[in-house]
Amino acid sequence: MKITVIDGQGGRIGKSVIEQLKKSHPEQEIYAIGTNGIATAAMLKAGADYGATGENPCIVNSRDSDIIIGPIGIVLADSLLGEITPAIAVAVSSSPAFKILIPVNRCNHYIAGSREAGLGEYIREVCEKVSSML
Repeated sequence: MKITVIDGQGGRIGKSVIEQLKKSHPEQEIYAIGTNGIATAAMLKAGADYGATGENPCIVNSRDSDIIIGPIGIVLADSLLGEITPAIAVAVSSSPAFKILIPVNRCNHYIAGSREAGLGEYIREVCEKVSSML
């Protein structure tokens, strides 16, 4: 199963997801795709097996991933302070992969119905969902 984690900015969300997934499933290969080098480096440091940076890796890896994990902004063009290009948003949202999107109420969007939980709670929920799929 190909798990791809996509993140931008400083890669904090992707780093947290990868750390938790590697604790519970150390044998699972995880692809870290950052929209910038800092995000990719953070996710690789967290234990990702493969890493790449930029728009094209987001597009290419969205094609054959089984699970894509990241902040909800990865499906919203121009989000993450402009790091998510329209091409990335289209590639991720049209991917046949099962998408696990973490609600982040920033950058002029608000996810109605998302409870006010800490990042740690969302990360645990993500890991539980992935575990149920493996």
